[in-house]
Order: sequence, then structure tokens, then C-alpha cells
Amino acid sequence: MALLSNKQINSALISLDDWIFSDNKILKDISFDTYLSGIEFVNSLAKIAEEKNHHPDLKVGWCRVEVVFTSHDQGGVTDQCIEMAKMVEFILKS
Repeated sequence: MALLSNKQINSALISLDDWIFSDNKILKDISFDTYLSGIEFVNSLAKIAEEKNHHPDLKVGWCRVEVVFTSHDQGGVTDQCIEMAKMVEFILKS
């Protein structure tokens, strides 16, 4: 899977709420009402990531989770990263 250009990434992120492109990664910092809500989100995302074989870097804190996607193999953002960001949005709206 080929790396996306900066223009392609920024264009894709327009339709995704609060995602940031920085340092060859896309990321989102998500707030939750409770700590366990954040953990439930992480568990839901982990199942999809395993199915899709594209895993995020996650930072879990008190009532917040930071989600970061990049292709470690290719050193940047691919279509698969964008698709996983869309999955994050789907989980959040579910």
C-alpha cells in the first residue's frame, strides 16, 4: 500500500472530526465521560484493528484516549490509516 501525499491526507481529514496530521501520523485525542468508557472504546477499536491488521498506537489516560495511525512499515500515512480513522468515528457514533 502506497503512502499518501500531504495533500491527500489533509483532504481526507476534512471529513473526519478533530483529526490532526503531524509527523507522518494522523491522530485524535478523544475525551470520555468515564475512564471505563475510554477502555470500552479501546477494546472495540482493538477488535477492528486486529481484523483489519492495522493497529493504532494508543495512549490511555483518565477519561481520554489518544489514537495514532501510521504505517510503521512504510513510514507514513496510507489509505489503510484513513480507513481506520473512519472506523474510530464509526465506533464513537455507535
